Parts: sequence; structure tokens; C-alpha cells
Amino acid sequence: MMKTHSRRSLLLVNAVIFLLLLVLIGRLAYLMIGRADYYSQKIQDMHERERSIKAERGIIYDRNGNILASNRPVCTISVIYSQMTDREQVIQVLSDELGLGEEEVRKKVEKVSSREKIKSNVDKEIGDRIREYGLDGVMIDEDYKRYYPYGELASKVLGFTGADNQGIIGLEVYYESTLKGTDGKILTLTNAKGIEMENEAENRIEPAAGASLYTSLDVNIQEYVQQACEKALEAKNAKRVGMIVMNPQNGEIYAMANVPEFDLNEPYTLNIETEGELTQEKKTELLNTMWRNFCISDTYEPGSAFKIVTAASALEAGTVTRNSQFYCPGYKNVEDRIIHCHNRSGHGAETFVDGIKNSCNPVFMEIGERTGIKNLYQTFRKLGLFSKTGIDVPGESSSIMHKEENVGAVELATISFGQSFQITPMQLLTAVSTVINGGTKITPHFGVRTVSADGENIRVLSYKEEKNCVSKETSETMKDVLEQVVASGSGNKAYLEGFRIGGKTATSEKLPRKSGKYIASFVGFAPADNPEVIAIVMIDEPEGTYYGGTIATPVVSEVYANILPYLGIKKQETKVAFD
Repeated sequence: MMKTHSRRSLLLVNAVIFLLLLVLIGRLAYLMIGRADYYSQKIQDMHERERSIKAERGIIYDRNGNILASNRPVCTISVIYSQMTDREQVIQVLSDELGLGEEEVRKKVEKVSSREKIKSNVDKEIGDRIREYGLDGVMIDEDYKRYYPYGELASKVLGFTGADNQGIIGLEVYYESTLKGTDGKILTLTNAKGIEMENEAENRIEPAAGASLYTSLDVNIQEYVQQACEKALEAKNAKRVGMIVMNPQNGEIYAMANVPEFDLNEPYTLNIETEGELTQEKKTELLNTMWRNFCISDTYEPGSAFKIVTAASALEAGTVTRNSQFYCPGYKNVEDRIIHCHNRSGHGAETFVDGIKNSCNPVFMEIGERTGIKNLYQTFRKLGLFSKTGIDVPGESSSIMHKEENVGAVELATISFGQSFQITPMQLLTAVSTVINGGTKITPHFGVRTVSADGENIRVLSYKEEKNCVSKETSETMKDVLEQVVASGSGNKAYLEGFRIGGKTATSEKLPRKSGKYIASFVGFAPADNPEVIAIVMIDEPEGTYYGGTIATPVVSEVYANILPYLGIKKQETKVAFD
């Protein structure tokens, strides 16, 4: 019995061992045959060193084919620890040629790693000079650095790129996937010590250049706009001046200025003078302010320019007509408040048209009361004032509005003439464009089309439109009334002989109230009967006179005097209907 039991145990052990051997043999066969290619590649990777070949970034053009952002050849200098035969010479040469501290270079040269980057964006001439030393273990790889031919032109719109040629702000980052391309590779064989093997061919995977972007920006218009803004900034010693010029029919933006601008080729150099040495935290704060595009990123109380929206809403609701009668004693009592007109002595009897021409607050408080918050907010939503415009640059802010159920009599009154809420300049310009273009809400944008590096793949960019946001009747009435504002009302300093211009002035008191700080602005379009161009200018914290009708309207007038003929808009007889 004992022998039989021992024999069975032995057979069982042998069977288990046999099964285990079968499993191991099967696994080995799978690894050697089924996964042969995978592990061969792994072994190959262990003995290959990879260096990237940077792809050339796509070009950015203006609407006429002028280059706004291009590339210049540069080099990236790096070292391979295992290949350096004279580290002291490498340290000396690189610190001298690259203008770096010896200790900084030494730290990287003596670091045990497969590849250590010393410096990128090195001028090609310097890279070629370093190459002539024939230093073992020093790699000089081709690269590209972004170059902006116009320096400060539209800096906060175009944006710039970082050390790795990636977009940081503006169009450069919004269209990153289009512009960046695909990097190539250089693969070299190395031995077990990581030293490149002689007489072994490199495996080179060529980079694919990024696609180019054609924009709606116009270099000439942008230059006119920036010059006018810089002139206003200096004349009024203002904090900043911004201006947008756009086609109100399709949303193409011809110019967007945020003065003071900054040099795109030196984006980390502050454009203001500072006292003493700055902490890194403070410098970062100042840089972020310098890069900020306040035309889209900052909200403000639009003031009287918003009366265009209130008036359109009232016309849509049928609560007023152009002949509706009002009376302005210079103020209006709203609950426990006395809210004044800018004309403290009052305008007396006025029509709806007079109220807009005179920018009369009591008239618009009455219009708001007649129309009601429900009707007003319905129009605001149709004009996009509760959402972002969808512009193709990053950092857009949205509006800050009262909830409808929280709007009382005082809030309704102040909303009606452009206070107690905040929107962006871009939101206001888009809303006014809808009012004057026949009622179609457009998406403001810069991108027009993209073109692949070989020129074969062309993609025309399209943008959302919403029709019938206001009626054509309302649009026609508003164009006519706003032309009268410029011809004989508060916007008369925007008048240009021979051109039909419409618009509305604004003077917004900044928060907190009684701070003595204002934003003077003006929205103007031309030709008034069939608008082809619309502009908004904002002068932030001007010194001295701060009324929009006095200091903002001349800025638009100066720009229009240059760009209307340039855009092919011909002079015509001014025809204004007076009531």
C-alpha cells in the first residue's frame, strides 16, 4: 500500500512539473515569436539616441498677405555626458559663446544624463561658430525662433511663443494646433555606454511644417489705429486706450489696439519704467498686465453707448416710436433716489430722437420703465449680452448682469442708461453691429483661412450667425437716429465732411463711485445708411476733460479720415432726416 501511494505522489509531482514546463515553453515561444518585433524595437530603442528636429511654425498673415509672424533659424545647444572627452573645454567654450555663467554651464555639463539642454533659441551664427570647435558630446540642433516683423503691432492680438516655440497668448495659442506642425527626429545608434557608434548612419524622420493662418487684420488700418490711440494716451495722460475696428456685416476685425502695446520680439521686457529691483512675483504681475487684452478680457459699465441697445429694445417691444414724447427736468425720482441728467438744468420737452441725440438719462429711464425688464432682457439675450461673443482669441470675459428677478425700479433705471452692470467692449460692439446691420448677430473673429505648408490644403474658416435678432425696421430707424447723433447731437465731433457717420458717445464712471475715474468712449459706424465699418474707442482714466463726446469722438474721426477712403468708401451727400 505504501509503495502504491508513493508511486501516485511521484506521478502527480511529475505531472505538475511537466505542466509547468509546458507553460514556460509556451510563454517563451510567445515572447520569442509572437512578440519578437516588439522586443527587437525595445532593444533598438535602448541603443538609439533620439533628438528632435523642430517643425517650422506656420506663418501668420494679414488680409493682404503681409507677414505678421514668421520664423528665423536658430539652434538648440545640448551636451551628452557620455560622449564628452574634455568637459573643461566644453564649459569654457559654451559659457563664452552663449554668454552664460561658468557655474551654470558646469552644473549642466557635469550632470549624468543622456542629454542635457544648455540653451535654446541661439542665433544660427553662434551655433555655427560653436560647431567649428569640434567639441565631442556637444550637439547643435536646428530650430526656429518666432519673429514679428512689425514689433509692437497688434501685440496683444497676435501673441507670442515660448522657449519651445509653443503659443503663449493671442492667436498664437488659439491656433496652436494649426500653426505648430509636427517635429521630426534624428535617431543615432549608441553602444552600451551610450556613446554614438562611428560609421553608423543616422535615421532621420523629417518634420512637417505647420499650416499658415490668414487673418482679417489689416496692417495699414492697425497702424492708423495704434497711432491714434497712442496720441490720445499721451494727450490725456490716460492709463490705457483701446480701439476695435470691425466689419459689422460679417465680424471680420480689421484692427484691435490695446495701447500701450509691447514688443513681440522681447515679450518679457516691461513696457513701463519701474523703480528699484522687482521681485519675481511683482514682475510676473506686471507682465500679465502688459499682455492683457482689455478689449476682450476686461468688463466695464458701458454708459450712454448702451442707450443704442435700450432704444432698439424699446422699438422692438413697440413701447416707443421715433415721435414718442418725453420731458426732462434734469433729474428723475426713482423710489428713494434722485438720478440726475448730465444736463442738471434739464432738456425740457423731447422726442425719442431728441433723447438719443442729447444722451438724456431721464428719457432713457422713462423708456426703460415703459419697456420693462422682461422685454429689455429678451433683447439683451438676442444680442448676445449674456454670453461670450466667441471671438477666436483666448481670455474672453463674459458680462456681469443682474438676475432678472432681482431687478427693481432703481436697477431698471440705471440699466436703461448703461450703469449697474458690466460687459466687455467686444460684447458692446457686437451688439451694436447687430442693431445696425439689419438684425444679424455675427461672431467677431480674426481667422479667415488656413493653408498647409505645401499650399494644397486650404480651409476657409466659418463662424456662427443668427438672423432676425432685431427687425429690419428697428435697424433702419436706429441707423437714421444714430446718424443724427453725429450730425447734430452729442457725437458731432465725429463728423467728417462728405461721409455719413452714425454713433453714440459715452462717459462711464468707474467703480467705486466718486473715485474721479472715468472711461470716455465712442461707438461709430460708416456709411450710416449701409455700414461697412464700425469702431469703438475707450480712453481709460483720462486726466482733465473726460467726456466721451469731447475726447473719444475725435479719435474715431481721425481714424476714419484715413481708413474710409482706404476701404473704398466714397464720399456722398450727407442726408439726415430731422424731426
